[in-house]
Amino acid sequence: MEIMETLRLVIDPELEINIMDLGLVYAVYVKENQIEIEMTLSSSHCPMGSSIVGGVQNCLEQHYPDYKTTVNLVWEPAWSHKNISEEGKRLLGI
Repeated sequence: MEIMETLRLVIDPELEINIMDLGLVYAVYVKENQIEIEMTLSSSHCPMGSSIVGGVQNCLEQHYPDYKTTVNLVWEPAWSHKNISEEGKRLLGI
């Protein structure tokens, strides 16, 4: 399964960059028929947080319908601009 590539379809609605290039996804675990995503947001007060988490859930359920998806938000380690990939930096112009 190429779950990490599939997650590139989930776009942060404010920055218009996918969550993988933003470095929001910390881990993906697949066990039997379950997918567990460990991710963060750019801040705990992110106004689009529920939209992003819902986007992850919907995206994975569409692409992997035989798997139950769980998204766990974590705040440690805290997200920083250092998490952004080189492609993400290019897209953001930084």
